[in-house]
Formats: sequence, structure tokens, C-alpha cells
Amino acid sequence: IHLGMPVDPGNLLMLGRLGETDVIGVPSCAASPKLNGFDWVLERRLAGRPIGRAEIVAMAPGGLLMEIESRPSPREGGAPIEKRQPARVAAIVLAAGRSTRMGAGRNKLTTELDGKAIVRRTVEAALASKARPVVVVTGHQREAVEAALAGLDVTFAHNPEFAEGLSTSLRTGLAALPREVDAAAVLLGDMPLLPPALIDHLIANFEPKEGRAIVVPVRDGRRGNPVVWGRGYFAALTALKGDVGAKHVLAQNAEAVAEVEAGTDAIFIDIDTPEALKGVAAERKA
Repeated sequence: IHLGMPVDPGNLLMLGRLGETDVIGVPSCAASPKLNGFDWVLERRLAGRPIGRAEIVAMAPGGLLMEIESRPSPREGGAPIEKRQPARVAAIVLAAGRSTRMGAGRNKLTTELDGKAIVRRTVEAALASKARPVVVVTGHQREAVEAALAGLDVTFAHNPEFAEGLSTSLRTGLAALPREVDAAAVLLGDMPLLPPALIDHLIANFEPKEGRAIVVPVRDGRRGNPVVWGRGYFAALTALKGDVGAKHVLAQNAEAVAEVEAGTDAIFIDIDTPEALKGVAAERKA
């Protein structure tokens, strides 16, 4: 039916038909997560819309999907390029847990590490990143957690059902987000070593149209926290029950997960026990 496409990348696409079946000769760029002309064709077919010579030719206006560094831009000297607005990514800090492994009624989140509450260190990392707003979900010893975060520009969301598990706090945090938020970075309140640059690195890699709707940090092949979740998965996260995380949601949406090298073991370090606290404190002193 047609060979070639006025869209770059994707200009080598071939469109044919075998009986009633579409035959699409896919250009090599279709193997890339970057947006390309094949995506435009595939979107139409999955939506049940026809695609033929006329539709392909009509894609000519504005068919350049990205700048190519290896050759001069055809836009040079022309009107300024209107840039797409960056995604708005919020942060949810889960700080409602009962700290049962800390012992003697001790709240790990308000326990100090080098003179500062653990939860404050985590929240300050979120505030030093590009994530906005920063929502802190409280539960156990709500007043003490809020006092530890005094003076910080955060939104508190109280979870009265915190004793029923992590999923209830995640649900509370998601419900507190503004409607215009595109995604949320979910942080555990007991991870005080997270660098703000890591959170920004995850946010920078969030791009649903390029197959990166969930962004996960990895180190030596192991996944850690925090995770950036696109709004399209908020419903699945809200449906979680009990004291469980979102690993099975990740597994069910593997095609949308982008793994990003963290460059730090901080993505694994949470403080659940006095021994863990001592270990982190000793390592920092060393």
C-alpha cells in the first residue's frame, strides 16, 4: 500500500495488506522505547481506526519527533520550539508505621540519627528534590511525627487505619494528591540516606509515552526504593489490601517499568531495628 513515512524516526515504515490483515513492515527504531512513527500507526490500529496511504501522508506536518544530534536541525533559524511541559511528580512519604521491631515502644521515625530524626532526614531529601507537593502520611504517634517535621513545607495526611498495614497508608497518600499530579514518588519514612539527586534522577526518567510509566532504582541488579508511579497505576495501588507493598503491581506491568541505576546502596537501607540504626550510625562515623 505504501512505503515510507514522513515521520522521523520511523520514515522507513512499510504498510501493506494481506487479504483483510494489515501487514506493517516495522523500522528498526520501533525496538527503541523512544517515541517514533510506528507508535502513531500502532495507536490508530489499536483504537480501531483505519490506516492507509492518505493517513500516512497526512502525518507530514510536524513529523519530526526528536532532534538528531548527529545532523543539523531543520528547525535551525526558525521559530522557537514549543517544549512540552515536564511531568508534575509529587512525593509521598509513608510515616505511619508502628515500629514494632524497634522495641520498647520506640518509634523508629522519631529516633535520631546524628542529632536529627530519621523521618526528618527522609522528608528533607524529598523537599530538596523537584518533587512537589510532598505529602507525609502519619498514623502511629501522629503528634510526635508531626513535631519532628515542624517547620517543613509538607502536607500531612493522617491514616486512622494504619494498624491494618502499609497499603492503607499508600491509599491515604494517593488520595491526598492534587488532581493535576502526573506521578508520585513513594518514599519509606525510615530511609534517611536517600540523596535528593537520586529522587530527581528517577523523576527525570519518568516518561509514559516512551514506555517509562513506572521508574525503579536498581543497584547491582537489585531493585530498591523509592519508586515513581504514573497516575495510570494509582487505582491498582489504591486497591492493595493489608500489610503489603506493590511488588505484584510491578510484576503485572513489567512492560511499563524502567530500571534506573541508583549508584548508591541507600535504596536498600531502611532502619527497622536498633541494630540497623547502630550499623548506619557506625558507618557514617567511619
